[in-house]
Amino acid sequence: MGLLKNLFGAAAERALSQVKDAIVNAAQQKQAQAPAHNAPAPQPQGYEKKLSPEQWQAFFRGILQTDFAAYGIRENVPVTDLAGMAADSAQLYSTRPTQVYRAEWGQPFSFVLYQGAQPRAVVMLGAGHSHYSNVKYLISRMYAKKLGLPYINFYTQMPNERAYVVGRIGKFLH
Repeated sequence: MGLLKNLFGAAAERALSQVKDAIVNAAQQKQAQAPAHNAPAPQPQGYEKKLSPEQWQAFFRGILQTDFAAYGIRENVPVTDLAGMAADSAQLYSTRPTQVYRAEWGQPFSFVLYQGAQPRAVVMLGAGHSHYSNVKYLISRMYAKKLGLPYINFYTQMPNERAYVVGRIGKFLH
């Protein structure tokens, strides 16, 4: 800096100092705007509320009663109420052809929608990926398919916004 002062005078030294200050300020602003690496990622809207199984049941019950009022609703329906005791004992896994699964071993349907006395659709609530890994859910889904009923599953760890639930159920019923 002394050499610059000798060559160009005090004005050059001030200009250099201002450039240096500007670079330091820009670096500080960039650091302040950068997200902290240890800070949790912001969650999508709807994930912040964790509901209990009873609250999920009440939430879906309310939607079914208001948006699908043309349908009768039954809750926690045993598979055997629709499929009977299943004397045919359908085989569930093609990889285990000798293993037999019976309807009474299935997960009760969370909701069954009826029109008149006829069941029209099944709505299942499950946590995690239970619909694809838990044998009870697999049995229930298989019997719903055998009965020709849409099996509409919802994961309770997801937000399940009202509009999404109504649209998804409506797509299966219309």
